[in-house]
Amino acid sequence: MNNQNSNKVTKYRKPLNLNIGMIIFAVIFIYIIICTFMYFTSKHVVAYEVKAGALSINNIYKAVALRDETVVMADDAGYVNYFAREGARVAAGDLVYAVDESGKLSDYINANSSGENSLSKADLSELKTEIVGFSSTFDPKSFAAAYDFKYSMQGTVLKLANYNILESIDAIQTSGLEGLVKQCISPAAGIVVYSTDGYEALTLEQMTEALYSQENYEKKQLIGNELIAAGDPVYKLSTSEDWSLVIQVDKDREAELLEAEYVKVKFLKNQETSWGKVDSYTNEDGDIFVKLAFTNSMITFCTDRFVDIELILEDESGLKVPNSAIVEKEFFIVPKSFVTKGGNSSSYGVLREAYTEDGTATTEFVETTIYNEEDEEYYVDDSTLRIGDYLIIPEGTEKYAVSKRGSLIGVYNINKGYADFKQVNILYSNDEYSVVQSNTAYGLNVYDYIVLDAATVSEDELIYE
Repeated sequence: MNNQNSNKVTKYRKPLNLNIGMIIFAVIFIYIIICTFMYFTSKHVVAYEVKAGALSINNIYKAVALRDETVVMADDAGYVNYFAREGARVAAGDLVYAVDESGKLSDYINANSSGENSLSKADLSELKTEIVGFSSTFDPKSFAAAYDFKYSMQGTVLKLANYNILESIDAIQTSGLEGLVKQCISPAAGIVVYSTDGYEALTLEQMTEALYSQENYEKKQLIGNELIAAGDPVYKLSTSEDWSLVIQVDKDREAELLEAEYVKVKFLKNQETSWGKVDSYTNEDGDIFVKLAFTNSMITFCTDRFVDIELILEDESGLKVPNSAIVEKEFFIVPKSFVTKGGNSSSYGVLREAYTEDGTATTEFVETTIYNEEDEEYYVDDSTLRIGDYLIIPEGTEKYAVSKRGSLIGVYNINKGYADFKQVNILYSNDEYSVVQSNTAYGLNVYDYIVLDAATVSEDELIYE
């Protein structure tokens, strides 16, 4: 039995041996945990450096073109053949189209055509220009425009070919078609367009938001060699170089444009610019429309109902600050005559009425910061004054009861290590940034540091980051 007890093995527990290394490691580990916890639970103040700049404002609009347009109706039924080129200017009495009652004019034209070489170099150059213009502006999302271009090209080719036949118009009259082909002339001078869309008589006072939707917009191309009835539209005549573009805007932009009276406009189709005279109209639904009237360039856009434009406006430049940094703060407003310098420094302040222990009236100097000024008043800090305090005018007995309050728009400047309110005058804003006036008496300067998010601090709070 004794031998059995003497052979039993008992595990030896090594005593915990603390050394300086382990203690230091434990302290550092605990410190890291505490710092991590404090980082994720405390609020973070992010600084923003103020820089000079300007806002990028979206001044691109889709405009509806309004022109003096007259839709010419056919007097006779038959097959229509166009001779005037689309987009060309015709005089009163010029031949525009012919109506063939028999349908043989088309066969005659084809028989006398010389095939691929029937178009001159100038005609081929015109076709190439149209193709290049379409390919540079084509948007796959608006594939319907491809069909409009297809019909437009077909019509252009036919009109160019027919235009060349005009040289042998006398031969047509002696070819057995005399009496069956009626030549139709223009009733007035103008620009010929071979399409209709129902917008021809549209005015500024008839504008609605729905008119800008191209989903419901229907443009009817008038194609040559088609059978028409008497009273059908055959072409459109734009009789005046005066025309206008109408855009839909908000109230602020309307006021800005009306104040300018004339606005420089860039046409995105050809990058050309022109000056438009501003007028506006608000319909019954409250939609605001601005009309830009022009006295030139109409012929370039005579076939376009919707024109993409950019308004070239003067950019407001100043100090660029994030909107999240802007805050509104209230202040007391006191007359300038009650503000003076005193105390142990040259700081501004007021003389406030006070009483000693025995009830004797006296005054005390209260230092206060000035944040803005108007003609006869100062905006002063409200942390050192209370409503109902009586201020004493320096070197006089006149009193003023503190009660009037006003608010200022500003940001928190942190150059000195604490949140110091600085007033800003906003010149222009977009969704993210505002441009504020620089070089103001109580405002910001370039390269100042401000709090990125004004909601994360309070007035005079110390900034540790």
